[in-house]
Amino acid sequence: MFLNEDKPDIVKNFLETVLELRNQQKQVSGHQIHPGVMPASFHIEQTDDGAEVLAADFGDRAIGRVAPVDSMMWWVLLLGAYVKKTGDHELAHTDRFQNGMRLSLELFLRDTFEVFPTLLVPDGSFMIDRRMGVYGHPLEVQALFFGLLQTVLDLLPDNDDTCRKLRGMAEERIKVLRTYVRIFYWLDIERLSEIHRFKTEEFGTGSVNMLNIYPESIPDWLSNWIPQKGGYLVGNLGPGRMDFRFFAQGNLLAILFGLATPEQSQSILNLYTEHWDDLIGAMPIKICFPALEGVRWQMLTGSDAKNAAWSYHNGGNWPVLLWPFVAAALKSGRDDLAETAFEQACNRLPKDRWPEYYDGHMGRLIGRRANLYQTWSATGLLLANQLLEEKKGLELFPASPESGTGED
Repeated sequence: MFLNEDKPDIVKNFLETVLELRNQQKQVSGHQIHPGVMPASFHIEQTDDGAEVLAADFGDRAIGRVAPVDSMMWWVLLLGAYVKKTGDHELAHTDRFQNGMRLSLELFLRDTFEVFPTLLVPDGSFMIDRRMGVYGHPLEVQALFFGLLQTVLDLLPDNDDTCRKLRGMAEERIKVLRTYVRIFYWLDIERLSEIHRFKTEEFGTGSVNMLNIYPESIPDWLSNWIPQKGGYLVGNLGPGRMDFRFFAQGNLLAILFGLATPEQSQSILNLYTEHWDDLIGAMPIKICFPALEGVRWQMLTGSDAKNAAWSYHNGGNWPVLLWPFVAAALKSGRDDLAETAFEQACNRLPKDRWPEYYDGHMGRLIGRRANLYQTWSATGLLLANQLLEEKKGLELFPASPESGTGED
């Protein structure tokens, strides 16, 4: 997402290409994908006459055949960063780009059976694109959603009834989403004690345990693992369900975009300090902790061999996550953490030929099935380096102007 001073046209071309590929949408298994969805990726195909064309993937090539939720969010975030860097507001105000943003926003803000402000999504619809028990309301999607809403408010003009209506809906959603995540997703030792003493089967507006979370669902490892002065946003939340796993991307983006309060941000980074080996290890950054093992791995992943314990998305270490860690640490004034993680990555990544991910509890082994010379692994290191050299790069990301304690 960081933009090179000399080559903004590369980013502009990418934004235009993805928007154009959206027109390739087709029915998948007889069902028409919503026109707001953008492709997860694209590749070169040859036509019958030998010509080369770009072909979009809307999930039909994915392992689980799930359309991506996060691709259109990242597209909007990249557009926002491009406009801030170049001042090219004209591109964002063209009919094609305005229509692209409106279609995505209408999809995310449409009415559903949900009463929560969070987005309901299936397994496999974002970076964790295999079955990992992350269906429902995963934190990473909520953080991206929050960033998208803030970015759209900067890019969507207030010049007609449709835009005004969408802007009003976005502004309201920002407030309720921010409050909801800060209160109900947050977990520290004090909150854990409250959940431990929850009463269940409560009804009505006065209930404390509104989602009917059972204290018996608290995992055995948690009470001794969570530090006295640390905390984090849990990985998922829904009726009768709290996923106590720590997911890096969601927590780091929550810090970067201002979804977490400043106090919560410091607590999350305190957690990294207390559990450096668990969450950083030999190669930053572990995607989630702890890994699913045994019967839980069988049940939640469907016995997915690629997602064996401490590998790939099941507790693997991903170099691409270095940049959000560095960005979150720098934003919170914890430069020492950013520098230490960056130095660890510098010492190994080039020598190991830029692997996609690492295996093991501490990420000491190159991933068993990891591809080498991965662009996003190199990009994570380069972007982290640029942010360390020039903190002004943090201004390219959306940031909530509200900095209260969690209640609006």
